[in-house]
Amino acid sequence: MESNSRKPEPLKPGTVKKAILIAAAVIVVIYLGFSSFYTVQEQERAAILTFGKYTSEESAGLHFKWPYPIQEVITVKAELTQRIHIGYRQNGDTVTPVEEEALMITGDENIVSADAVVQWKISNIHDYLYNIDDPENFLRNAASSSIRSVIGSEKLDYAITDGKTVIQDKVREKLLELQSKYKTGIQIIDIKFQDIEPPSGQVEEAFREVTNAREEKNTKINNAAKYENDRIPKARGEAQALIENAEGQKKSRILNAEGDVAKFNAIYGEYKNNPDVTQSRLILETLEKILPNAQIFITNSDSDTVNYLPLNELLKGGSTAKQPETTNPATLPQQTPQGGDAQ
Repeated sequence: MESNSRKPEPLKPGTVKKAILIAAAVIVVIYLGFSSFYTVQEQERAAILTFGKYTSEESAGLHFKWPYPIQEVITVKAELTQRIHIGYRQNGDTVTPVEEEALMITGDENIVSADAVVQWKISNIHDYLYNIDDPENFLRNAASSSIRSVIGSEKLDYAITDGKTVIQDKVREKLLELQSKYKTGIQIIDIKFQDIEPPSGQVEEAFREVTNAREEKNTKINNAAKYENDRIPKARGEAQALIENAEGQKKSRILNAEGDVAKFNAIYGEYKNNPDVTQSRLILETLEKILPNAQIFITNSDSDTVNYLPLNELLKGGSTAKQPETTNPATLPQQTPQGGDAQ
């Protein structure tokens, strides 16, 4: 009985070799395609290593490189502002205290708890990759060391009240010095303290009362300074007004005195020219001043007769006023002379 199945013909050695070469070529092409092109994201920058040596950088986008092992690409988040937390860890909304980082000793040998957040970004990719092994751990240790150094030189009551901003600036300066000294390639953007306070318990309550008292003291000082700043300018203005008024009165009196002197000199000059007329004028002006409502009548007494004038009727304007009459002095009663002619 004959079998219907046939054994497959064995492949020729040349065919097998050709298939292997084609498969290897396809794999090489696929590998070269995947390893020669790379993409850098928006917040990243790429460091290009040629035969393991840093040669260049590339920004965001699609780029070409020689396949490994000729060139290699290392991407870092150089355009992203990052944060590290000192004294606590934050995962979403969950905050976990880290007491060994937060607790430190002040200059007056008190214990204080300090929590801070450091904002940073990569400024030099070469230094960031090659000058330090673990950049983030180095930055955490440097920040903690700077905080302990500054707070260790300050008193507790100053650190938890008025000195927070000053301490913050000093810590930032020290942290910048460390980054510059070790050339870490890290740029410190800012450092902010979340809390600087004594440990929880009765000590915290006591220092809270001290803080409240100091804030009340500062408030009263500010109110007093505000009142001082309000009153002093007003007092200075009033004093200046009084001085200016006195100066005005001084000048006015000087001018009046000078005017009186000029007037006196003018009158004296006229008096020298005609003493009788000037004397009569001065008498009349004086009478007008001391008797402002009096009516003055001037008569001539040089004659031997006495003039009788019906002054009342003349003042009333009567139409039947009598004419002046001349009386003989011999018929009048004799009177004792009073030292001169009557006027």
